[in-house]
Amino acid sequence: MRSNRAKARAGVSLAATLPLLTGALALGIPAAHAADNPGRDALAGTKPVWATAKADKGATSNSAQVSARVYLAGRDAKGLAAYAQTVSNPASPLYGRYLSAKQTQQRFGATKAQVAAVKSWLKAAGLQITAVTQHYVAVTGDVSAAEKAFGTQLHNYAKGSKTYRAPSQTATVPEGLKGAVLTVTGLDNAPHKASHKDQLPPPDAVFKNAGPFSSYYGSNTATTLPDAYGTKIPYAVQGYTGKQLRAAYGAGSYTGKGVRVAITDAYASPTIAFDAGTYAKKHGDAAYASGQLRQVLPGKYTKTKECGAAGWYGEETLDVEAVHAVAPAASITYVGAASCYDDDLLDSLGKIVDGHLADIVSNSWGDIEANETPDVAAAYDQVFQFGAVEGIGFYFSSGDNGDEIAHTGTKQVDTPANSAWVTAVGGTSLAVGKGDKYQWETGWGTEKANLSADGKSWTGFPGAFTSGAGGGTSKTVAEPNYQKGVVPNTLATANNATGNRVVPDIAAIADPNTGFKVGQTQTFPDGSQQYSEYRIGGTSLAAPVIAAVQALSQEARGGKAIGFANPAIYAKYGSRVYHDVTDTPTGSGLAVARVDFVNGFDAADGLATSVRSLGKDSSLSAVKGYDDVTGVGSPAPGYVTSWSRH
Repeated sequence: MRSNRAKARAGVSLAATLPLLTGALALGIPAAHAADNPGRDALAGTKPVWATAKADKGATSNSAQVSARVYLAGRDAKGLAAYAQTVSNPASPLYGRYLSAKQTQQRFGATKAQVAAVKSWLKAAGLQITAVTQHYVAVTGDVSAAEKAFGTQLHNYAKGSKTYRAPSQTATVPEGLKGAVLTVTGLDNAPHKASHKDQLPPPDAVFKNAGPFSSYYGSNTATTLPDAYGTKIPYAVQGYTGKQLRAAYGAGSYTGKGVRVAITDAYASPTIAFDAGTYAKKHGDAAYASGQLRQVLPGKYTKTKECGAAGWYGEETLDVEAVHAVAPAASITYVGAASCYDDDLLDSLGKIVDGHLADIVSNSWGDIEANETPDVAAAYDQVFQFGAVEGIGFYFSSGDNGDEIAHTGTKQVDTPANSAWVTAVGGTSLAVGKGDKYQWETGWGTEKANLSADGKSWTGFPGAFTSGAGGGTSKTVAEPNYQKGVVPNTLATANNATGNRVVPDIAAIADPNTGFKVGQTQTFPDGSQQYSEYRIGGTSLAAPVIAAVQALSQEARGGKAIGFANPAIYAKYGSRVYHDVTDTPTGSGLAVARVDFVNGFDAADGLATSVRSLGKDSSLSAVKGYDDVTGVGSPAPGYVTSWSRH
């Protein structure tokens, strides 16, 4: 999983008033007064940290164009956060008393007067209004008009090897709009985009796995290859199926009947209906009923080359097929974004909330926390809070680069998985044995060593780190109350003595070496497009698997929505409903052998043989109890039915 997106969090801590998520919230509510700009109120976090005096290259041309969004705080931002917490807390008498989308807007959305006032202010500054939604007012105009509206100069700043525009001071709004504006995005024009998080080959070129394989973990031992950790090792599985995953995570007889799951990604696969139907038939999953799989798509797509639109097709395919394999009776709504940029992804999430299209939302995309900016994070958190009030839970993959040091040089977590308002899904390596019996899981972290030229040893065993579940301690998000008493203090205080959010919350299969089989239409070397299957992994797999398990759980509790799940997930900590995942479940090192096509398709260019050690996730470790690879653990038998007791 890679990530590439920027967003932001701003504002006021509600530690004194919100007992459930004490200190976790930064809502971007305008400050009471901006001392350096009398008569104006500051929108905290709107000046990015990279816009420093040293990087300043001078004023942006007045004629340059700006496209921005002014997000609306609504009539009761504090009340929204408070109700979202209360309704999600199993200990609260209001637990599960969700509001409809209409009721939520009526109670917490922006008033007509607020919208009119915001529009009037923006027009008066010379900006042109291009869109008005329940969440924001979009505008365009030249730099001089934007500077007038937001009370700050726009300058050009060096950021890495490139130069971008950004406010030279925190943006402000007229004091008369105090409380009406949540934040503004778009004043800086650094790329704010996401990448899907998985181990996917490009769908426009065929990818196949070479054999030999195991049909279940350990079924085919690599007897002719060197030992690893003092023993012969099995070949990697060909790819688990829904039947094996359902057994591993205690699905029982539940199928997700009557539950609605949504999936968000950018763009949309043109062959998803054929691929999903073909895959289900080939692997014994239930056939899709009429209307069970549908897509909600934008009117047009943008930035298709910049975002690598075709690369997202496989992401949708994985997410849809994984949800259906584990929860075959759940309805699936795919909500595609117009691009991989934050604004468009926010629009997709907003569609789900505004129309209450689902109760459970799987999201396999994100970026590193260093790219997070407070303005956009505030907009995301508001959507998540609206969802919580309606009984909608959001599940985000935690990342595929471990602690991110190898990828970025800096130890950090991914975002939006770092939000205190979402369920961050970590990853495991899964062993499902003969008869679909669960054997064990390790934290997902892979080290790779290649077979020596003489075939008698593994060169540099155990080799270099290749990928692993994202996790660790946030540098920007305060510790939510639901994590206190569960997350070890050494993790919570790693970046802040008062404690910060730790990722992930829960975990499921992610390791591509013990991965899931998917089917997708791909382009073959002769130019033909054919359906083909391959093994896949990443926390892009873990997120839809957990979303599907949550669908089973919602069915088990009579269809009552689970909503924002974290308070209840942590309330179950330490019970038998979780597999307490560690890196050494058998007491010794674990590894599998892989044989891959060098060209990714056939043996024409030869084969590459390697050993993949399991449970080696950068500096992160899966240990007894809560850990920053697998959170509280993975679902065990009893997890699904445990939700009926809430």
